[in-house]
Amino acid sequence: MAKIINVGVLTSGGDAPGMNAAIRAVTRMAIYHGLKVYGIRHGYHGMIHDQIREIKSHHVSNIIQRGGTILKTARSDEFRTVEGRAKAYENLKRNNIDALVVIGGDGSLTGARLLSEEHDIPCVGVPGTIDNDLYGTDYTIGYDTAINTAMEAVDKIRDTASAHNRLFFVEVMGRDAGFIALRTGIASGAEAILIPERETPSDKLKIFLEEGFKRKKTSGIIIVAEGEKEGGAYEIANKVAEDFKEYDVKVTVLGHIQRGGSPSAYDRVTASQLGAAAIDALLDDQKSVMVGIVNKKIVHVPFNKTIKSRKPINEDLLELAEILSI
Repeated sequence: MAKIINVGVLTSGGDAPGMNAAIRAVTRMAIYHGLKVYGIRHGYHGMIHDQIREIKSHHVSNIIQRGGTILKTARSDEFRTVEGRAKAYENLKRNNIDALVVIGGDGSLTGARLLSEEHDIPCVGVPGTIDNDLYGTDYTIGYDTAINTAMEAVDKIRDTASAHNRLFFVEVMGRDAGFIALRTGIASGAEAILIPERETPSDKLKIFLEEGFKRKKTSGIIIVAEGEKEGGAYEIANKVAEDFKEYDVKVTVLGHIQRGGSPSAYDRVTASQLGAAAIDALLDDQKSVMVGIVNKKIVHVPFNKTIKSRKPINEDLLELAEILSI
């Protein structure tokens, strides 16, 4: 592999708290090793339209505590095409970029894999998504902040639920993964947690409300992952409300509040470790891999494996949630 001199870095897909900490770590680790760093604004869209500028150490000062991403992010349909990726690669060559660090989720890493395969440019991925659904890493950047944001919101909702004897269905993000819902539910003492990985038919939920919840409690919280197979929080709440007129059923969708805010200490440290590890991986002649953290150790996971494999939910936590809800 040719010697790496210039490294490009971008953030892609949904934003996640801690992305700025990762950009900072990539930049300063690269400079430490004598490399130049080029920031690509607006993800793959910016790569296609040559929104590429050199980043120096002072450009990443005072960003570690900021949410969002200073490089901006976007989704690009054009980059999904062979022609779009070829145009993007021409802009990388024009800027003398030898290697790429991509911070994002599975869609972003899929794009990096295709670019690397088609144009033989080393690409290393950094897992940045609040969903925590990437196979091969225990945690993704933004996940810890998102569950803390959700937990704090649910704590406030519980106060009003108790005051009015209400049953709240709270929908959290996660796409088709229940990681945010599961940890938020346990942390906030939810009465039930509905996630895509474990089917909970509405009739089973009704039995729970009839035989258990109704007998012991007058208010409560049910956490619903947005990808739950029975539908979102509104759909499930409507099914319950039809059969339980005695409940004052309310729905809260937390939505994009979970993406924002200053990253937690854990996300800042994790992002810093992973950003630095991405540069180490490139200097070690790695390509088409994601850097992850497993059992507190840095690991390299091939793009094919992390993209095609489904990350399993923690069965022990599921069992714990059911026990603690009695």
